[in-house]
Amino acid sequence: MLVLGRGGGALAAAIPPPRRKPALRVPPLVILDPGHGGRDPGAVGRRGTQEKDVVLDIARAVQRRLAGSGQARVDMTRSTDVFLALDERVEIARRAGADLFVSIHADSAPNLEARGLSAYTLDENATDDFARKLAQQENLADRFAGLDRRGAKAVAAILNDLRARHTRDTALRARAALVDGAGRTLRLLENPMRSANFAVLRAPDVPSMLIETGFLSNREDESMLRDQRQRRRIAEVIADELASLAGSALFA
Repeated sequence: MLVLGRGGGALAAAIPPPRRKPALRVPPLVILDPGHGGRDPGAVGRRGTQEKDVVLDIARAVQRRLAGSGQARVDMTRSTDVFLALDERVEIARRAGADLFVSIHADSAPNLEARGLSAYTLDENATDDFARKLAQQENLADRFAGLDRRGAKAVAAILNDLRARHTRDTALRARAALVDGAGRTLRLLENPMRSANFAVLRAPDVPSMLIETGFLSNREDESMLRDQRQRRRIAEVIADELASLAGSALFA
C-alpha cells in the first residue's frame, strides 16, 4: 500500500493525469457505381465494346486501390453483371450512409469527336446541350426496368433544400478536385466539368458525381478502353484522386 507522507499531496498533484487516446478517424465511405449492367449493355462501340463490361472492370480496380490506400472505406452498387434501376443505385448509397457516390461510365457522346475524361454533378438546368443530351441518354437506362422517371420537380425540390445545398456544394468541390488532379495525367474532354439532370445523382443527402472515363462513340477512346493496361491507368488515377479527397478537410 502506498502511503504519502508530508507533502505527498503536492507530489501527487505534480503527477500528470494519463493522456486520453485521440479518437480514431473513421475513413469516409465511397460508393462506386459501375453504370448499366445485366440486360442493359450501356453504350456499344463500333468494335462491339460494351460499356457495362468496361466500367465494371475499371470500378473493381478503383475499389482495390482505393481500399488499399486506407484513406476510404469502399463499396460498390454492383460487383457483377447485374441490372439495377437508377433509383436502386441511389438508394444503396443512401442506406449505406455514403459520404460520396461516384457513378462510373463510358457512354456515347452527342458527337463522335468528343473524347476524354469528364465529370458531372446534378443540376435541373444543364450547363450546355452536350450535358443535357448525355443526361437524357443516361436516364433512359430505366427503360430496361419498364420505368419512366422524369423527375424535374423532384430535382427542383432537391436543389432548393438546405441540406441538399450543402450536399451539392460538396459534390462540386469533389468534382473540381478530381478533374484537376486527373487532368495532370489523363486526357480530358473539352470543358470537363459539367452539370445536368442525371437521375442517378439525385440523392439529396449524398454528394454525388458521374465520371465519364471516355466515350465509346469515339474510335480512339474505344481503342483505349479496350486496352486493359489503359483501363488500369484510368482506375489508378481515379483511385488516387479519390484517396486524396477522402483524406482532405472536405470529409473531415
